[in-house]
Amino acid sequence: MNRDDFYAGFNVDKSLAYKYDFNPYYCSIESGLNDPIIIDGKEFINLASNNYLGLAADKRVSQAIALAADEYGASMCGTPIATGSMVILKRLERRLAEFIGLQDSIVFPSGYQANCALFMSLAQIDDLIIIDHYAHASLIQGVRLVGCKVKPFLHNNMNHLKKLLEKTAKYKRVFVVTESVFSTEGSIAPFDRIVNLCAEFNAIPIIDDSHGIGVIGRSGRGILEDKDIENFNGLYTASLGKALANAGGIISGKRELIEYLKYSCPGLIYSTALPPPVLAGIEAVLDIVDKEFSILSERMWRYKRMISECFVDNGFNLTEGEAPITSILIKNLEDCACMAKLIHAKNILVTPFIPPSVPPNESKIRLIAGANLSQNTIDRALDKFKEIAKELSLK
Repeated sequence: MNRDDFYAGFNVDKSLAYKYDFNPYYCSIESGLNDPIIIDGKEFINLASNNYLGLAADKRVSQAIALAADEYGASMCGTPIATGSMVILKRLERRLAEFIGLQDSIVFPSGYQANCALFMSLAQIDDLIIIDHYAHASLIQGVRLVGCKVKPFLHNNMNHLKKLLEKTAKYKRVFVVTESVFSTEGSIAPFDRIVNLCAEFNAIPIIDDSHGIGVIGRSGRGILEDKDIENFNGLYTASLGKALANAGGIISGKRELIEYLKYSCPGLIYSTALPPPVLAGIEAVLDIVDKEFSILSERMWRYKRMISECFVDNGFNLTEGEAPITSILIKNLEDCACMAKLIHAKNILVTPFIPPSVPPNESKIRLIAGANLSQNTIDRALDKFKEIAKELSLK
């Protein structure tokens, strides 16, 4: 193969974008995650971001980041194991573990990297990984890197999971993998039941709480608090770039396992550490969550209810979700593209999910209303959705 043939194979199918003269991906945002955001010089209502608590543009967070940049600089320019682990990093790792309710944690450059690195470090070729059919791509990618046997279980289906666990005696170790909040639809895993099944069949539960931490639970501490799970005997991962409004990822669990990963996990020991200002931003968000979660949470859930009720009242077809996520189910790919364009034309930013991000014939448009949005902004968005329903004759 010559080089021309090599590069000729990298073609992205943009036929839908050309057909509708609209591409919803990689739009140019010219502002922070304020209310409103600016796209191509125009004001937009942001219902696309994972900024659940609305803290990404909070002045207290940006001030903490600026102060840390002055004190620590921009980067450690190396990995924690080789060039040193900053005091602010060690402090944050302890605090995150305490926040979640586990013994210890390690911080990664991203949640995706944490998930991929976890399986590479722990699973072996003669193990079995049982994973929820709807699990996030980062979990699936991490599982595939191992090369061991993988079996999916039907989404949140405990009967199917139990049947699979009953046939695992021949495997050296068994891991059961799921998310807490499934991000494209808002369903929440029955993780307390999964933990109990794992205990019954001597399996290791692994939970990705990326859309749960800072969102669910009495005080925003995620799935373990939400399901009243104590003395968790498994592994916990999460992104720090959603409700916690910064960047990075974590793995948390028992102290001896975290200590092992610090010296054996390639995704950690061969990656430059998160910048100190980002670490300070996460700490600032945790401070705010400790003091103001009930206020922010109430607003977030109120907006979720208002949007969902508006859609139902106006004839939209929604997925059944328990989290502060509203997803319009539009099975046909072209209809999804058309709906996304209509919403964008109303100056509202949303997220279309199409295969392979979702299963075939399950295209969705997801909306998340952050707590930073004003009531007036939500009211304007609802009026615009009512206009779209009339234009489409949904009601």
